[in-house]
Amino acid sequence: MTTTVHGIAHRLRPFGESVFAVISRLAAEHGAVNLGQGFPDFDGPPEVREAGKRAIDAGFGQYGRSIGLPELNRAVAARWNALGKFEVDPDAEVTVTHGCTEAIAATMIGLVDPGDEVVLVEPFYDSYPACVAMAGGTVRTVRLRAPDFAFPLEDLARAVGPRTKAIVVNSPHNPTGRVLTPAELEGVARIARAAGCMVVSDEVYDEIWFGERPRSIATLPGMRERTITLSSLGKTFSLTGWKVGWSIAPPALTAGIRAAHQFLTFCGATPLQRAAADALSAPASYHESLRAEYRERRRHMLEVLRAAGLSPYEPEGSYFALAPHAPFGHTDDVAFARHLVSKVGVAAIPCSAFYAPGADGTRDAESHALVRFAFCKRHETIAAAGERLRALTPSAHPPQP
Repeated sequence: MTTTVHGIAHRLRPFGESVFAVISRLAAEHGAVNLGQGFPDFDGPPEVREAGKRAIDAGFGQYGRSIGLPELNRAVAARWNALGKFEVDPDAEVTVTHGCTEAIAATMIGLVDPGDEVVLVEPFYDSYPACVAMAGGTVRTVRLRAPDFAFPLEDLARAVGPRTKAIVVNSPHNPTGRVLTPAELEGVARIARAAGCMVVSDEVYDEIWFGERPRSIATLPGMRERTITLSSLGKTFSLTGWKVGWSIAPPALTAGIRAAHQFLTFCGATPLQRAAADALSAPASYHESLRAEYRERRRHMLEVLRAAGLSPYEPEGSYFALAPHAPFGHTDDVAFARHLVSKVGVAAIPCSAFYAPGADGTRDAESHALVRFAFCKRHETIAAAGERLRALTPSAHPPQP
């Protein structure tokens, strides 16, 4: 009897290859300036890199605890406490993961059962629905809409039902750059409390903001016991390749995360965890300088995009700027992104990848309206992109909405 090999599991077939892999490959093929994937083109602080070298030389070369190197768990808890949130038990409530992406996967696999519903906010980081699918859960969505990308609390209330296991929020938000207001967060909290569901709060950009400091939803009344807060080292310290992330959650929820984490990666890179513990003791002046530098990069990126005829939305946090592409005559964001990378020599991310497809596998016109530019780049890189973007010319016949 012949055995048929079916390849990709059915639950993962809708996702295909990550848009980041596709655009990065095209950028390399065409020698494009890469404003696509959100990694800095500069390295992290020298003192943190030196700490990594010291840890290697000091013998931190073997497996660490699955839940995290004790020094790092304590540092994560100490940072959380120092920010005035609440006291965290480093051994019972902190779990160190292989980047925040693994923390998302461990959370979904460890806490979501088949048939459970998870509410995602479009546009979203593209791993969210894939991780829900791996857990056998069902995605429900609500949508942030241009130009203000306000949180749709009424839509959320309608989307949450008796099968809702979790609501996922992300502030500062990738890709829109929104920082959710206290009123928006309280609205989400009120709905979660009424439904008795969890909230998963992705806070990887928690130190990159340009107005009021983002608030953690876990600090609101009645939310500590139902919130999983996720973050990482990579964005704050420009070391995305280190892949050091963590979750903070009450013990009952932490147990589920750890049950999955131990069978996903077991533990992250031990010497990098040791260096991350040193990094998290950075003074407030480091974070202030980081924000000042990103404020300048944001200014430069918005200036470059406007000079090219784009009309970007000004982000309140994170290091991304969105812009509509309609004036340039392309029917969707994927076509425009391919034109940018192959003909103009600049790589950007088509945002339709951050929306859930409909029942027929397609996405609506609104989800194809935007492209994302990353400004976690040297000023020379942003300027080089600006020179190339001058080749863009608006269409005499832009597509009709």
